Amino acid sequence: MPTMRERAKRSAGSRRLGAALVLLLASAGNAAAGCGDNPSPGVSWAKCDKSRLILAGKDLSGSDLSGTMLFATDLARANLSQSKMQRAELGQARLAGANLVGADMEKAHGTRTNFEGANFEGARLFAGEFSRGNFKGANLPNVVFVNSEMSRSDFSNAVLSGADMGRAEFARANFASAKLDGVSLTFTNLARADLRGATMAGTDLTGSYLFLTRVQGTDLSETKGLDAEQLAIACGDAETKLPDGITAPAGWPCPDYDDGDEE
Repeated sequence: MPTMRERAKRSAGSRRLGAALVLLLASAGNAAAGCGDNPSPGVSWAKCDKSRLILAGKDLSGSDLSGTMLFATDLARANLSQSKMQRAELGQARLAGANLVGADMEKAHGTRTNFEGANFEGARLFAGEFSRGNFKGANLPNVVFVNSEMSRSDFSNAVLSGADMGRAEFARANFASAKLDGVSLTFTNLARADLRGATMAGTDLTGSYLFLTRVQGTDLSETKGLDAEQLAIACGDAETKLPDGITAPAGWPCPDYDDGDEE
């Protein structure tokens, strides 16, 4: 029968073996994550650091980029369709002209990200955070922006028809000449946003906050949910078209103001 000392040695040996197995499994898990894999369709880079890389034009369709660090990475014209990008870090990344069709970008985030001309059709940006983002001329029909933070972002000339932008932050955002037909902006913060030249047929503005929102010359005649209290704090002029039954506030046009937008 083994002595107490022998049993203690065996127990200690078993613990060391167990710890070694845990380390081995962890290493295997990291290897399986594929952080060292080359860019290709379906690649799994979840939670990997892929910062400051040049991946312009690469095919990453169907890839797993959830939680991936892509800070300042060049993904211009890359194919990211149907990719998983939840919680990805995209600060200062370049995705101009990228294919983001069907991408899931829930809670993805980054400041000054360049999405100019990108195609987001069918994508999901629920609770995304892209303040000061560049979405100029991007294709964003029916995209979900609910609970997102897009303050000071530029959506000029973008197509947002049918998008759900409810309960989101778009303060100081630029929607000049954007297509906002059928968009839901219910209970959305549009303070100091620029809606001049935007098309807004069927746009739902119920409960939206329009403090100093620029609607000079904008056709609001076919919007829904707009009331006199909202217009009283907005900035329109004699060229602004309003829904039937609503008259322009006596305080229009608004005086010039400094929007405080610093680069």
